[in-house]
Amino acid sequence: MSQTIINARVTFRNSPIHILEKFTIRDVEGAYLQFKEHSGLDECVIIQTCNRIELFGKAKNYDQNKIKKTWASLAGLDEEIFDENLEIDENSKAIRHLLKLTSGLDSMIVGEEQIIGQIKNSITSARNLKASGQHLNTLFDKAIRIGTRIRNSTGISQGGISVGSMAVKLAEENIDELKFKKILLIGTGEVSTLVAKSLQRRGYDFVVTSRTLERSQAFCETMGGKPVKFEYVLSEFRNYDILFVATTAPYFLVTFDRISNAMDKRKNGMMILDLSNPRTVDERVSTIGGIKLMNLDQIAEMVEKNMKSRLSKVKTVENIIDEEVLVLEASMKRLDAEPLVKEVFKNIDSLRQKQLKKALSMLDEKDERKIKIIEELTKAVVESIVSTPMNNIRKASEQGKPDLLEFATKLFNYNKTEPE
Repeated sequence: MSQTIINARVTFRNSPIHILEKFTIRDVEGAYLQFKEHSGLDECVIIQTCNRIELFGKAKNYDQNKIKKTWASLAGLDEEIFDENLEIDENSKAIRHLLKLTSGLDSMIVGEEQIIGQIKNSITSARNLKASGQHLNTLFDKAIRIGTRIRNSTGISQGGISVGSMAVKLAEENIDELKFKKILLIGTGEVSTLVAKSLQRRGYDFVVTSRTLERSQAFCETMGGKPVKFEYVLSEFRNYDILFVATTAPYFLVTFDRISNAMDKRKNGMMILDLSNPRTVDERVSTIGGIKLMNLDQIAEMVEKNMKSRLSKVKTVENIIDEEVLVLEASMKRLDAEPLVKEVFKNIDSLRQKQLKKALSMLDEKDERKIKIIEELTKAVVESIVSTPMNNIRKASEQGKPDLLEFATKLFNYNKTEPE
């Protein structure tokens, strides 16, 4: 594969949440420009969720150290921290990893469905920002279709346990008579939606707050719950027994002082579940008497207890992925030949049109029907002559024969390295 597909990632598998969140890229649009300018990547797609920050890229020549350096600069980190936390895969391994993502096999909760929506959003954003191109657009489109098919055919997503429902289960396991408790949900994003769905499904009453009351009201109209003003919540944590915090704020919303003051005015304890990435609950809150603080690291422990039925299907999914990787890798290799093939067809068709115009002029032909017949004849002759060698070039590219592709490039005097 003359073009290399790269995946660089930091995930929950190697990094606890408090380390993982340090790698978050906040200015994604700016990050795309930086990676393409400084890392040798021609195309990029960034995927960020509560459990992973991943970069997919395409390049003819790239430098792993430059990727680390660029990422470190964007996240405000020392490069050394990447040595223990960053995984990098290329080509078939990177493609396999993407298929594991879309099929739900690499999620904290095997088969969970949220990740495929996040991947769709990531490639759409990259497309809109012109960060991705022909290779990654094709790869992601195919991987999403394959992942969806795998989920449907194997049933690995059935009986799904989302991060939201897992958080609610944790609350149920730790709080007696949850239906009589006052529940606050902070945030109106994807994770908050999952929490709200789970609370609603179980018949629990809850209130919702966000930066603006309008946003909370709109959320509650769809997801249930009652909206409450953000300013009120920050000074009245004492009124709630359970806090689900799922925001993208870059600072602590639930601070040590606010919870300490709240507990001074409460007789009963309080449970706080921080589902944010980066965290928005100060960890020191856990030292306050009567407080039980849990985050995504604790959720990971529960996951292990709830996966028996799905784990039996993992081998089937892995076998399907093994087959699909070969097909996808061939598709990626085939794309390497497309710029040459398109240019050859374009140049030959230009010559055909020039010679056709000259011949029609010499014949002084005016009959539109005859002109059309002659033109179709010239197209058919060109197509019959050119198609076989062009398809052979495509096959050579698929089979990983760069020497033949290089020879054809010289033979047709093709100098471009990228499609227009």
